[in-house]
Amino acid sequence: MQQDFLIIGGGVVGMAVAYGLLRAGCRVTVLDGSDDSLRASRGNAGLTWVQGKGAGMPAYAELSFEASLAWPEFAAELEERTGLDLEYEHRGGVDLCFNQEEAEARQREYSAIQSTSPYLARQFRWQYLDRTSLASYLPGLGEGVHGGTWSPHDGHCNPLYLLRALFSANLGLGLDYRPGCEVHLLTPLMNGFRAATTHGTYEAERLILAAGLGSAALAPMLGLSGAVRPVRGQVLVTERLQKIAQLPTPQIRQTASGAYLIGDIQEEVGFDRGVTLPIMQQLADRAVRIFPFLAHARLVRSWGALRVMTPDGHPLYEASRQYPGAYGLSSHSGISLAAFHAGRLAESILQDSLNHEYAKFSGARFSRSALNP
Repeated sequence: MQQDFLIIGGGVVGMAVAYGLLRAGCRVTVLDGSDDSLRASRGNAGLTWVQGKGAGMPAYAELSFEASLAWPEFAAELEERTGLDLEYEHRGGVDLCFNQEEAEARQREYSAIQSTSPYLARQFRWQYLDRTSLASYLPGLGEGVHGGTWSPHDGHCNPLYLLRALFSANLGLGLDYRPGCEVHLLTPLMNGFRAATTHGTYEAERLILAAGLGSAALAPMLGLSGAVRPVRGQVLVTERLQKIAQLPTPQIRQTASGAYLIGDIQEEVGFDRGVTLPIMQQLADRAVRIFPFLAHARLVRSWGALRVMTPDGHPLYEASRQYPGAYGLSSHSGISLAAFHAGRLAESILQDSLNHEYAKFSGARFSRSALNP
């Protein structure tokens, strides 16, 4: 029996969409890579974030806000299905500023986003707070921080537990999961699509490309945009410390285990996933500036990972006009948007209304940008 969908990519984006389709009763096969594949889902900080999303594209900010509203129910449903604790918290978040110039630029940016979206002007709450006012949200905050923007819509989770829960829930719903199947050729057929992999060929009526950085090579085979590039982030992890009631920030957050994740670096270094001493020093210095008490904490781990970044930094969702039934999905906000991907986006794909409902996220915008710089 032919599958309804082939999904190329077993990261959080692909598995979240698979979850939505499986809940709707579809037959789904996920073709995943090997353990050493480029995997942003296993290297990120686990933020479920709204702040800062959508500068230049209010629709992305609206999408992020709606995803944050859907996340609590999404997390509760996954935990009920699997018995796994996602360590999800939705108590708000703070994006730090280290000087007056940065603070003023941040406030202008958020005001501009709201001014172009009546919906966000009504719904999106944020406030700039000075260092003293942030003390109740971030106990132990250092004198070297100017302040930050606070919003009640942000949160965080354990991204590895999220991926594990999606995997478990999908298997329970009948997912046909094929690991170690790197795809090297995608072929449109008369009544579907074929994927040629390192372990045979697979066919389905429709195909979803959610292969992260691998989409750059595969997308053009289906008339889709492959406009993604790698942007490296580096992360430091401290030893487990006593839990403190602190809100998460993009720069640093304490996990449920007590360890601090330190990051928020963007580097254009191609496909290099390594870590470098200068950046680790920079991250450590900034962490101590934020929380001086971390000066005596031991670092136990570091890693580098590659974001899946489009030219403008916003998600890429599109249906192929050349080969109907093929869809391309790319986003560096796979954790933040997971509830949306499993919900409204999966529904849009099922109804084949992706280009109509999410036209602003099509790769055609990159061609327009090239013509109108």
